[in-house]
Amino acid sequence: MFDELTGRLGQVFRALRDRGKLTEDNIRESLREVRRALLEADVHFEVVRDFIRRVEAKAVGQDVLRSIQPGQQVIKIVHDELVALLGGETVELARAKTPPTVILLAGLQGSGKTTLAAKLARRAQKRGDRPLLVAADLVRPAAIDQLEVLGRECAVPVFARREVQDAVAVATEALRGAQGYDLVIIDSAGRLHVDAAMMAELRALKAAIKPAETLLVVDAMTGQDAVRTASTFDADLGIDGVALTKLDGDARGGAALSIRTVTGKPIKLASVGERIDALDVFHPERMASRILGMGDVVSLVEKAQEAFDEGEAEKLEAKLRKEGFGFDDFLSQLRQLRKLGPLEDMLKMLPGMGAIGDLKVDERALRQIEGMICAMTPEERRRPQIIDGSRRQRIARGSGTTVQDLNRLLKQFMQMRELMKRLGGGGRLGRVRMR
Repeated sequence: MFDELTGRLGQVFRALRDRGKLTEDNIRESLREVRRALLEADVHFEVVRDFIRRVEAKAVGQDVLRSIQPGQQVIKIVHDELVALLGGETVELARAKTPPTVILLAGLQGSGKTTLAAKLARRAQKRGDRPLLVAADLVRPAAIDQLEVLGRECAVPVFARREVQDAVAVATEALRGAQGYDLVIIDSAGRLHVDAAMMAELRALKAAIKPAETLLVVDAMTGQDAVRTASTFDADLGIDGVALTKLDGDARGGAALSIRTVTGKPIKLASVGERIDALDVFHPERMASRILGMGDVVSLVEKAQEAFDEGEAEKLEAKLRKEGFGFDDFLSQLRQLRKLGPLEDMLKMLPGMGAIGDLKVDERALRQIEGMICAMTPEERRRPQIIDGSRRQRIARGSGTTVQDLNRLLKQFMQMRELMKRLGGGGRLGRVRMR
């Protein structure tokens, strides 16, 4: 996400930090590079112009030039202005005073509305709400089938009427039977481009169901086309906010950095992967930090808290104290870690890692580790110290690896277990564990 922009800005800021003193010419030269980087990232040219003007007004001053770390001061100014550009503060989805809350999803065909509907439903489930999905896209072939498949995947009911060809009739019937649900998500029809028929249907839907939230779904990878789409939908329909999809594939960032300024409407959600739970609330400050390669530790901690069970963590600590931590426990922890998403994405949330560039985790090595553990007997996983020469040969053959690979895993596991035992023995592990 935003790799190209992060890399370009990282080069500019490294040059700034390397200078002991800055002059107005130095700062203006750096801002010219920032301007070029933003334009190449497909940010709207008027947005770039106003952004650079605001940064320059604050950066070219005696307070910055005479400070102990002028480069860091300029970077902070850029960060603060990026936060403002992205919306300034987090804006949550609206909720109705009395349930159910109705959300109408609008957008062009291919923007990811149907998948986002299921992700929204899954997010609501995790918060303890009871969601209902409504298949009101009666134009795209197999749209109803896709929503039903996704509904089964996240165990959310889907309201559909295949014999009805009126989206308003489908949505109103769904709402009449929605007692007991906390959230109703309407998946509407899109087109390959904005047309009068689509807008007329959306206006009729909005008038009939009176949604608490009309959310425009746009593909972040389409850059300025996404911004133009958002402007058109807001003018013709009136939207409350934007959900950016495919943000993990957007190496430039033009849509995210332009939409709020151009439309005046907040980005509320960011879809960052194909998994059904890969949906985040859009936090401008966290996003600005990630764009500048400063990481996003808060989001990383939140993801970890969602994925790791506190009760299991307490059992793990007890095992460590009794020296009972085995390969079954290790494999369970490895699988929980992978629930957080691609490990490259997790690494980029750490400060400084985003600026490194192309971070790659060897998934083949992780699969090898899993294969070697699964090739062990239950007793070997519980007590790895019993794995002698003949057992090592058998495990290596069974997992398609070599004895050297297994020796390396056993050595690293023993070292890790010893370290964790030291942390747990003094009670420090419990204090480190996130609550």
